[in-house]
Amino acid sequence: MRLAELFRESVPEHDVFQTVTGLGETGAALAGDPRVKKVAFTGSTATAKRVMAACAENLTPIVAECGGKDAFIVDADADLAAAADACLWGAMSNAGQTCVGVERVYVVDAVYDGFMRELTGRAARLKAGEDYGPITMPGQVDVIKRHIDDAVKAGRTVTGGSGAVRAPYVDPVIVEDVPEDSPAVREETFGPTITVRRTRDAQEALELANASAYGLGGTIFSRNARRATELARLMRSGMTAINSVISFAGVPSLPFGGVGDSGFGRIHGADGLREFARPKAISRQRFAMPGMNITSFNRGPAELERLVRLVTFLHGRRKR
Repeated sequence: MRLAELFRESVPEHDVFQTVTGLGETGAALAGDPRVKKVAFTGSTATAKRVMAACAENLTPIVAECGGKDAFIVDADADLAAAADACLWGAMSNAGQTCVGVERVYVVDAVYDGFMRELTGRAARLKAGEDYGPITMPGQVDVIKRHIDDAVKAGRTVTGGSGAVRAPYVDPVIVEDVPEDSPAVREETFGPTITVRRTRDAQEALELANASAYGLGGTIFSRNARRATELARLMRSGMTAINSVISFAGVPSLPFGGVGDSGFGRIHGADGLREFARPKAISRQRFAMPGMNITSFNRGPAELERLVRLVTFLHGRRKR
């Protein structure tokens, strides 16, 4: 609403930015209106599918930025203090209500114990209601509690536990060794909770990180820039940060978006601008091709032969 006010103040002669508030019925009306030429959706994967169905009626193109289950990989040569600090902030800031927030942590065995000491020491000083705020959607509290209860039952609680939920606040929760098929690992929690798992090496960590239906963002911590970059390229995500967390969202020139259940299309950067434009091809004949008019029923065998020779000369490969 404030952005719309600022636009009206800056460009009063053009109503370029308008806001409409409402619930599902409002969104359905917008998505199904043939006057709407493009929809950029941010929300859950389930709702994105419903929006796409509504857009399909008029073949309205859509950008879908859905949820995530972002992984955080700590390699054997990582700066453990920096990694723990970034991990905690990425998971707990905004009460975990960040689509690219940290939810799954995979740590190489050689540095696992050291990393956990750094992480739990910092988490012990963090307090809901002071360092971060409440869960904004009442229904999300039930999802968070279900995931915590499942994680606590299947894994080993390090920080917090089932009693961490004090609606609308949720204290930090860290649970180790939660099975990979658990809802706490597979589904988006969108709360101040993380699962942590020990891995043999960075390759196993990468495989576990990629074994998710989601693919929004992710993080790699390693002192080896070349190795970290290679891991980042192989991570199945639309964005990956190296030795930082969520930093890609702070660079306006970088495209923002995901793959898989995290959606498709991009916002931000040149790719994001192109999403709201459409390519148009225009050709103009600058001169007639001598002796050839190939787009005419008056063409003959000689013209086709000359065309084949010309194309072969320009683009063909000669065999020896």
